[in-house]
Amino acid sequence: MADLNLETMSQEYYDILKELGNIGAGNATTALAQMLQCKVDMSVPQVKLLEFKDVATLMGGEEQIMAGIYLGVEGDITGSIMFLLEKSAARHLVGKLMGMPTEGDEFSEMEISALQEVGNIITGSYLNSLSMMTNLKICPTIPSLAIDMAGAILSVPAIEFGILGDQILLIQTQFFDEVQLDGYFILIPDLESYGRILSSLGIVIG
Repeated sequence: MADLNLETMSQEYYDILKELGNIGAGNATTALAQMLQCKVDMSVPQVKLLEFKDVATLMGGEEQIMAGIYLGVEGDITGSIMFLLEKSAARHLVGKLMGMPTEGDEFSEMEISALQEVGNIITGSYLNSLSMMTNLKICPTIPSLAIDMAGAILSVPAIEFGILGDQILLIQTQFFDEVQLDGYFILIPDLESYGRILSSLGIVIG
C-alpha cells in the first residue's frame, strides 16, 4: 500500500468514486423525501478531489455558519465521514420535518435532535451505497452535530487528516424541494481503507 495516495489515484478509481457519489446522493434524496413526506429533487453530484485548505472556500468561506454531522466509520474500513449544509438550509429541513417554520438564531434541543436524524439518514445512505458496491462491512459510530463556522467544523477532520496528506474527496449535492439546499459530503477513510476499497472493486494498485 505504500504507493497509494490520493494524488496518484487512478482515473478508474476516481470514476468509481463519482459513481458512488451518484448512488449515495440518489439514495439520500429518496430517504430525505420519505422523511419529509414531500418530493425532493437532486442535481447531478459534483465529485471533487481538492486540497483540504480549499474545502471551506468552496462552502462560502471559513466564517460561513454551517451545520456539520460527523461520525466515525468502523468495520472493514476505518475513518470518518461528515455531512455539512448551510445553517439556513438546516433550519429549512428542520422546519419541514417538524411541520412548522422555525425561527431564531439558536436551535432548540428538539430541532437539534431532528437535524441529527436528518444527518444520520443522509450519511447512512452514502455508507450503505459504499457497502453495497464493495461488499465490505461498514459500521457508523454515533453521530455528533456541530453548528459553527465552516473553518471550526472542518478543523476536526483536519486534525485526523494529517496522516493522509492534503487532499480530500468531497461530494457536493444540491437538493430541491421549494428551495435549493447545498449539501457537502466528505469521506475520509484512512489510507489502508482506500486500499481495501480498491481491492474489493478489483482494481490492482500498480
